Amino acid sequence: MQARSFPALFGAGFFLLVFSAASAAGPAGHGDFFVTASIAEPVNLIPFFATDSASAQISRLVFNGLVKYDKDLRLTGDLAERWDVLDDGLVILFHLRKGVRWQDGAPFTAEDVEFTFQRLTDPAVPTPYGGDFEKVKSLRVLDPYTVEVTYKEPFAPALASWGMGIVPRHLLRGENLLSAGFARKPVGTGPYRLSRWKSGEKLELEANPDYFEGRPFIDRYVCRIVPDPATIFLELLTENLDSAGLTPLQYRRQTQSVFFEKTFAKFRYPSHAYTYLGYNLKNPLFSDRRVRKAIGMAIPKKEIIDVTLLGLGRVSTGPFLPGTWACNPEVQPTVFDPEKAGLILREAGWRDSDGDGVLEKEGKKFSFSILTNQGNETRKMSCEIIQKSLREIGIEVQIHVVEWGTFLKEFIDKKRFEAALLAWQLPEDPDPYDIFHSSRADGGFNFISYASPEADRLLEEGRRLISENERAGVYHRLHEVLNEDEPYTFLYVEDALPAVHRRFRGVEAAPAGIGHNFIRWFVPDPERRYGVERAK
Repeated sequence: MQARSFPALFGAGFFLLVFSAASAAGPAGHGDFFVTASIAEPVNLIPFFATDSASAQISRLVFNGLVKYDKDLRLTGDLAERWDVLDDGLVILFHLRKGVRWQDGAPFTAEDVEFTFQRLTDPAVPTPYGGDFEKVKSLRVLDPYTVEVTYKEPFAPALASWGMGIVPRHLLRGENLLSAGFARKPVGTGPYRLSRWKSGEKLELEANPDYFEGRPFIDRYVCRIVPDPATIFLELLTENLDSAGLTPLQYRRQTQSVFFEKTFAKFRYPSHAYTYLGYNLKNPLFSDRRVRKAIGMAIPKKEIIDVTLLGLGRVSTGPFLPGTWACNPEVQPTVFDPEKAGLILREAGWRDSDGDGVLEKEGKKFSFSILTNQGNETRKMSCEIIQKSLREIGIEVQIHVVEWGTFLKEFIDKKRFEAALLAWQLPEDPDPYDIFHSSRADGGFNFISYASPEADRLLEEGRRLISENERAGVYHRLHEVLNEDEPYTFLYVEDALPAVHRRFRGVEAAPAGIGHNFIRWFVPDPERRYGVERAK
């Protein structure tokens, strides 16, 4: 996700565009709207708290970081036009762009960067992204357009971490970020500014005419809140939406008509995300590693991919994308073996003593619920396959499907769950510290409460090393540890399947996805559908 692809729950059920500016030439004129949909409403648009994909999708259009990733996933400047790395990587000297203005007209300066850093490292600000800045020894403003960041020790994700959205000091100084109205009325430096937010219905953003990389060609970005994926697809077919992420069934079988192929362009590429079954490790049911391994062995991952994804995905073995340098190719998918899983469970003390088909131990039946989010049929179907497979080895499973905002606030954040089927959107830098380090178990992304001294050591070492080869060795071992411990049962990496209306030109597939140059998408004059009057 984008500049520094901060880990985020990939649960809104809509493909996440990767927004960064490009220098490609576009048309002289501007116009039209881009209308899309999300099954979930954003929770908080302040970058520090935009941890869900619905919030991040909008927040990244409004705010900029100091750096971003280009279409080839290489770091390039954003609010910083350039930087110098000094003292063997311990110092980064950022040279900021001049003439950049906040969307209210105030100038952007180094004081905004300093203020953002202070809030990110303030214990009173419960942001899960604070871990990326713990290694900073000092941040000094040298002049209005120069910032010096000094680290306590080498920190591999240092530069990438400054993709965090910068917030305005002049508007937020002295404000309590948790209660600030800024969360719903944000002011950034980005290509779009929020003009309307009608709860439960839609958000509208308008092009920022003073954007430092040039005004976007598309006048408005409209995100409708449509909780039902089937309704989203119908709205796409009737051209009330310009883009949506297709389900595997829609991609394979429901978009083959002459009309659809003439009207929409379809794309397919591996997503930067993996889906997993995460266990609440505070629950005694899952405290024994043998039990978690047995569950993983009894889940037919290949069947899940074939049935729910129609083959449009691949098996996941850990938190690193297959084929990338951090992924250990020696870690193979767990072999589906229900018989062996049953033997392991018996060794762990689970037996069907009363003959009802459900295992027991010390008078307690092996029964638990899997929580997942509303609006994602693929996840619901995956849960159903897992439910059926585990029933065959004596484990009783219930499935609870919950609305996204409630799912996060009332269950995940409060650890009120037994197991959860979710996905993580992955960063370009493979550092999984925030997800698996024990220090992130309270208020961080390690909501399953995983704690392993060896994993902690490896996660810390992986951040200290600068050499990619050295980091690869550390992450390969971490991959093995997570495979052995199975705090998650890693399920699959699905393909991203976006569809975009063909009237939009400039759409370019790249390693970063299709939205890397969104501000240079345009619609030729004769094909424009929306005008300013539609926004009134």
